[in-house]
Amino acid sequence: MARSDEVFKAALVGKRIPILTLDNKWHRLFTQSEFTPELKGMEKNLNNMLKRQAKLNTETRELKKLKKKLMDEVVILADAMGERPTKKQDKEMADHKRLIEECNEKMDAYEEELVELPRQINQLNNQLMLITMDVCYRKLQQNTKELSEIEEWIDGIRRELKKKVVRKQEKEAVINKLYAYMHDIFGAEVIELFDMQYDPEEKYRRKETAAQAVSPEKQTEGQEKQTGEPEKAEQAGQPERNAEPESKNT
Repeated sequence: MARSDEVFKAALVGKRIPILTLDNKWHRLFTQSEFTPELKGMEKNLNNMLKRQAKLNTETRELKKLKKKLMDEVVILADAMGERPTKKQDKEMADHKRLIEECNEKMDAYEEELVELPRQINQLNNQLMLITMDVCYRKLQQNTKELSEIEEWIDGIRRELKKKVVRKQEKEAVINKLYAYMHDIFGAEVIELFDMQYDPEEKYRRKETAAQAVSPEKQTEGQEKQTGEPEKAEQAGQPERNAEPESKNT
């Protein structure tokens, strides 16, 4: 394991671990490749124990019902037998006693197994949790490492992008300066004369137009601000105008 078994075992002390194979969230932790034959084998054994436990509980309840029924019949049969029982009654009584004894023996055996099964289930469930903790630990470490690498790559791209933006602006400045000088001398012919791919001034105008093309919401906000400014100015001016008569009265 990537970490000591003892570290994980100590973490389980005092914890109430749910039965993992019955937990859908546990199944979603693993990909198909991660669900190893060892995990599959332990899952199967644990489920078989759970099925056995449920079966024993059901059969124990049925045996208790049968025993009660037999005991009730024994009481009735004993009253009917009186002092001179018939052979048939003796046989029925013997059969009832035998069946009651069999019920007792089975219930005793089931009780012993039902005492042991929860311990075995808990032990196997904890072993399964230890393997689960190891898988989760390794996946957390691996994903954290990959996440750090991705974040580092993104930071590098951002730094490189900033450098490229600065260089782009520098190149545009050089082109604009050269174009402006030559355009003053040669006019519009400068584009063909110097095999230029575009008109820097036209490109600049398109950028300005795009920057000024704001969304309707921003235009509305701008209009509201413009509308609000005169109102604020007018409200701000009112105290001054109201103060003039007082100064005159003074």
